[in-house]
Amino acid sequence: MSTAAQPDPTRFVLIGTSHPGNVGATARAMKVMGFSELVLVRPRFADVLVQEDTVAMASGAADILVRARTVDTVAEALEGVTYAIGTAMTPRDFGPPTITPREGLTALARTHAAAGHKVGFVFGSERHGMANEDVYRCHAVISIPTDPNYGSLNLSQAVQVLAYEWRMALGGFPVTARTPDADLASGEAVQGMLTHLEQALVQLGFLDPAAPKKLMPRLNQLFNRAELRQEDIHILRGIAKAILERTPR
Repeated sequence: MSTAAQPDPTRFVLIGTSHPGNVGATARAMKVMGFSELVLVRPRFADVLVQEDTVAMASGAADILVRARTVDTVAEALEGVTYAIGTAMTPRDFGPPTITPREGLTALARTHAAAGHKVGFVFGSERHGMANEDVYRCHAVISIPTDPNYGSLNLSQAVQVLAYEWRMALGGFPVTARTPDADLASGEAVQGMLTHLEQALVQLGFLDPAAPKKLMPRLNQLFNRAELRQEDIHILRGIAKAILERTPR
């Protein structure tokens, strides 16, 4: 079943967001992963959802901005959420357990459908992160593994990472090739190309027909390993033709 045919299982909550661009980029990060519910808690700018930078960074995800809500408290933002996940760069000494995106979200997804959870990802402000009292409201805290020497993720980047990991934990989206693979060249086509190439190599002086050794069998094996497409045959024969036309007999 597609995400369009079922309720959105996820809410993204941003607390005290300062930069309009981060709100827009968050909307974009959510939309590409198939999520749609965004709630802002006390953003710096009351009109952040309609600011120029917000709309520009949303880049086609304006529908999420239109549906987004602004509330005064984290408690309001989490109404209806049955499993809240706070975000923090480092684990806290006290509070909910810390999980990692890959393992923790995969485990949550296993029980997600059966338990009927409404999952909420909660993000703190750009400068200060989440306050302790907001962390304590959460069932778990998720920490994105980063280089210990530099763990500073932009807010919208963190949203994108967790939206991707959560979507993959829920089963992901099918990926199909934009164009079908070209047909493999037939054995006859490969042999015809090899004959053409042999003529060019002889005329070029690279191959001595009196002492060919194993050059052509080796080239034959090389091209077999390459699994040539018909287009590749055309290219190689074009090279052979150019050699024959441009080298003296």
